[in-house]
Amino acid sequence: MHALAQDPVRVPAPIAGRLAVTAVVAIAEAAHLAWEATHGGIVSHHMLGDPSMPAMWNGWGLLVLPAIAWFASARLVHSSGGSWRLQPAALLRLAAAMCAGIAMSAAFAAGRSDIAGYVLLGIALSGLFVRVYRIEYLLGFALGMAYTFGALIPTIIGAAIALASAAIWFGPWRMVRYVVRRAGR
Repeated sequence: MHALAQDPVRVPAPIAGRLAVTAVVAIAEAAHLAWEATHGGIVSHHMLGDPSMPAMWNGWGLLVLPAIAWFASARLVHSSGGSWRLQPAALLRLAAAMCAGIAMSAAFAAGRSDIAGYVLLGIALSGLFVRVYRIEYLLGFALGMAYTFGALIPTIIGAAIALASAAIWFGPWRMVRYVVRRAGR
């Protein structure tokens, strides 16, 4: 018997969990792109729907979404005692962002760009009160919108919202919390 057959490679639990999350996202995106390829070709989208802007090919989602999933899986997966499990709080944040992305996509696909704009505004404003700079929010938002807009446009929009949220949470909110703590002494 071959030596490799006797000793299977054991992947540490945290890595196995992260690989599992990344694989699920990669397989889902590959299935989406395979469906597009067999139904007229893989689509490209223009930023803001403006044909004068460069087109972004959906095929890039096969690199972008698994990469985001790999980084997000560090927060999504908890390991202990040689096994791993998903973190419920991080999974809830991912699901909430995915629902927001789906709502925005559905409104846009239904021709209600005004409602899509309101959803986007709500997501951006929620960054004042919720730490939407966390990577699981970006992954959920991009996954929720990937079917309608591809992966790149939602990732760019989500990253801009995440940066604004981080600037607020690590800037003004941090100063406000400091002043409140000092005043309470």
